Amino acid sequence: MPEPVTTPEPTDHPEIDTSVPHSARIWNYWLGGTDNYPVDQAAGDAYTALFPGIVTIARGSRAFLRRTITYLVSEAGIRQFLDVGTGLPTAQNTHEVAQGIAPDARIVHVDNDPMVLAHARTLLTSTREGATAYAEADATDPDRILAAAAQTLDLGRPVALILSNILGHVADHEQARSIVTRLMGALPPGSHLCLNDGSLGVDPVFEQAQDAYNNSGAVPYVLRTVADITRFFDGLELVAPGVVPVTQWRPDPASPTPEVVAEHGGLARKP
Repeated sequence: MPEPVTTPEPTDHPEIDTSVPHSARIWNYWLGGTDNYPVDQAAGDAYTALFPGIVTIARGSRAFLRRTITYLVSEAGIRQFLDVGTGLPTAQNTHEVAQGIAPDARIVHVDNDPMVLAHARTLLTSTREGATAYAEADATDPDRILAAAAQTLDLGRPVALILSNILGHVADHEQARSIVTRLMGALPPGSHLCLNDGSLGVDPVFEQAQDAYNNSGAVPYVLRTVADITRFFDGLELVAPGVVPVTQWRPDPASPTPEVVAEHGGLARKP
């Protein structure tokens, strides 16, 4: 069963246009959150009418994030996180999971959307022992991201870089790879890359729904083959079980047998 996700009530921000659907709010709706509006719900329902499995993918992605962060804090000893393409704050955000285990964890959330920034200012908080910061920057500008991260994180110590459902917005695969290379190249040995994205060649119904979405005028999201997603981890040491459907990355033992979904991810360590 998908894991329930809740989020605080919508916050009024006059700079946010609620007359047109927004991808971050649609994703929030699929997660079971309330930080969305009727126009987003209508768009989300239109997508699920074509492919109901998108809700399982969205919630499977969020659960994957929780499990990987838990591993990073509890087993790898990571205390610093750089989450690029954060999206709207919901339950089980990076800082909530990390600081729930290690209160001294420090997290920088990065997004390029003013609407997300407005929500983040209201909803992102921190423990007294740690730190949570928000940086407005585009994923295609690694230098700006690193400069902003350095204001909160010690980039001389291991950092977990999180790229969750963000590289699909970078259509050119070599550009997407260069983003990963530049960001990981600036982080020291012992740092980790946590990455997941929608996958191509797994579910044709999903692919048709995504094509329809991309052709609707919305900001497109490019699906990639599992081999292409795996190449993002070149030069790093993959943590078992490697790059797999997000539902099958170290699933909770008490959970039912996880289904295969068209969303692949993995976690790897920089040697």
